[in-house]
Amino acid sequence: MTDWSRATGTTYDLTFGYRDEARLAEVVGELATDRVASRIAAKDATLWGPEAEEESAKRLGWVALSTASRELVPQIEALREELRSAGVTRVVLCGMGGSSLAPEVICGAAGVDLGVLDSSDPDFVRSFVGDRLSETVVVVSSKSGGTVETDSQKRVYEQAFRDAGIDPVGRIVVVTDPGSPLFESATEAGYRVFVADPTVGGRYSALTAFGLVPSGLAGADIGGLLEEAEAIRPALEEDSVDNPGLRLGGLLGAANLEGVDKLVLASAGSSYPGLGDWIEQLVAESTGKHGKGILPVVVESVDAPNFAPSTRDEVLVSFGPDLVFDTRPPASGWGAAVDASLGAQMLLWEYATVTAGRVIGINPFDQPDVESAKAAARSMLDGGGDERSPAFEIGDVTVFASPGWLPAGVGSVDGAVSALLAHLDGVTGYVAVQAYLDRFRDADLAEVRGGLAVRTERPVTFGWGPRFLHSTGQYHKGGPDTGVYLQITGTPAEDLAVPDRPFTLGEFITAQAVGDGQVLADKGRPVLRLHVTSPNGLATVRQALAP
Repeated sequence: MTDWSRATGTTYDLTFGYRDEARLAEVVGELATDRVASRIAAKDATLWGPEAEEESAKRLGWVALSTASRELVPQIEALREELRSAGVTRVVLCGMGGSSLAPEVICGAAGVDLGVLDSSDPDFVRSFVGDRLSETVVVVSSKSGGTVETDSQKRVYEQAFRDAGIDPVGRIVVVTDPGSPLFESATEAGYRVFVADPTVGGRYSALTAFGLVPSGLAGADIGGLLEEAEAIRPALEEDSVDNPGLRLGGLLGAANLEGVDKLVLASAGSSYPGLGDWIEQLVAESTGKHGKGILPVVVESVDAPNFAPSTRDEVLVSFGPDLVFDTRPPASGWGAAVDASLGAQMLLWEYATVTAGRVIGINPFDQPDVESAKAAARSMLDGGGDERSPAFEIGDVTVFASPGWLPAGVGSVDGAVSALLAHLDGVTGYVAVQAYLDRFRDADLAEVRGGLAVRTERPVTFGWGPRFLHSTGQYHKGGPDTGVYLQITGTPAEDLAVPDRPFTLGEFITAQAVGDGQVLADKGRPVLRLHVTSPNGLATVRQALAP
């Protein structure tokens, strides 16, 4: 049975569902008594324990961005007008993870066009570079300044501009942290550089230059976005049991401590396409570590499998105004419906995520397992990693399996998929589908998520590689050992060289898939990789994944 309560303010409307009202009240009451909200606002780095203090002390700048980032607005708007007066009206963003997901949501909500180039797939990259180059400005965003995907995209665009007789200096805008390698090289080259706040981690950077520069250049109302965040800020800083951030974060944390560790996200009439993907990265990378965490599962609608019906280890959360939640109670007894403006949603979810981290007992600001996949990919490119021999090849599909789980004698794609799913725990398990393909050309592949959820009656996530490596990739390796992993890779129609680098994009994306698979396998996770060499091969894979 689920009980429901409602919290409303001038900037938000939240409905909460809970199985144990006394337990939730206890958790939220402790958060209020411990002054967690006001201490977050005061950038108190001690909130997540002594081991987290050093990292937390460098990562709390996001709490004041609704005012601190306002000085960026006129600078971005002036540059937008300068570019438009020169006929440069198309904006492409090269970035990964927090550098791309927030601008994608902001521009989608505003109804303005932003090309988000967040892949190493050579066909995908080529489709961007070959489209309206003469009227394109490229925003290159990397907090560390060393993101290989972003550096590769930048190099490809620089070469394309030069080949077209266009000076890249006038067409590339850089967003990075002060002192990063990208800051140094871009400044030396004469590019326009926007410096981001170094005290804000990537997944909390929606209201920094990372979120605002590409969005503002594309035409979104970034000043209005900051005002929306500022409007909810007083409620989030108040040490009260009615604080929406404490209530949402407390609910996620309390449920997690009871073993309800999946967060199913669905739009309910929301006008913010992609918000679920942004929340996914924020929550998964912040909480999935040390064998703990919350796994976000982004579904297609409130009528989609995993939301309807749901499982007993899922918190159901909708965003948008439409869902009447008490007509569809979650199987777990835990749920929420969140309706607020986009800027308010972003700040609310950031507060809720760090609050849940305190309840669960993890540091929400580090990502200890992200680097392992990057290192494995680099090793593959340098010849230091070994790609395992295929288990078998049939038609246009080559099948690879991590050691120890694929039974001898399996010789079909259907059989390999069934064998992987046989390792799925029926109470706590989940399936992660990871497609290292062109996410525009092969967009309908994402439909396999719902079919697998019906087939397994378990939570199923779908991520485009390498995009998900900067999101749920942390949870896969650092969270609970309950997943099975299906990689889908492909042979591009045509490879693409990376200027002044000893690898092609095709080689790089393969190294990313193989490297991440090896890290998962080293942790004992079952990994199946299906490599397709033609559209017929991809059709075979789709058929094997059908309900």
